[in-house]
Amino acid sequence: MYRMNLTTTVFAFVAALVIAAVFPIAAACNPGMEKQDEAAAQERSGAPEKVTIVEVASDGTKKGAVTVDKVVRTEEEWKERLNDEQYYVARKKGTERAFTGKYDKHYEDGVYTCIGCGTALFSSKTKFDSGTGWPSFYEPVAAENIDEKMDLSYGMIRTEVLCKRCDSHLGHVFTDGPRPTGLRYCMNSASLDFEPEE
Repeated sequence: MYRMNLTTTVFAFVAALVIAAVFPIAAACNPGMEKQDEAAAQERSGAPEKVTIVEVASDGTKKGAVTVDKVVRTEEEWKERLNDEQYYVARKKGTERAFTGKYDKHYEDGVYTCIGCGTALFSSKTKFDSGTGWPSFYEPVAAENIDEKMDLSYGMIRTEVLCKRCDSHLGHVFTDGPRPTGLRYCMNSASLDFEPEE
């Protein structure tokens, strides 16, 4: 009986040593493991997710990258902040009717920002009249400030454009734009605000 207990104790001790040695090696071989653990801990603690965006002056000049909290609100909070059309477009991925948006024929100098969080998105310097009835730009003011995702809705394959900081739906990007990029960022006025150039 004594010998059996001693064997069990020795086995448990050796197993503990092996586990202690293997786990740091596994973590070193899989750097993503540490990030996953951090993300899980952050989620448990309720700490806000961080994103990196580029701050932009009203004349379109980039000021530099900053790390900020991701903007997360409840549906009720969004409804309080946005009017019905803004909520439908920005939060429910809707589309305003062509030629009805206030920025379609808008040509003032400045920067177009996100209606949901104020992040700078497009400069008037890259705006052009696409004839589609929606404000169009050939590039964002900073690629870091937007996200692009595949959109398979309505039986089409499109690329959706969203605000990086608050995930507001902005519109879609197409490959029939002018030089130098050949892109057409077809945006909804309802998802945008405007900061005039100072």
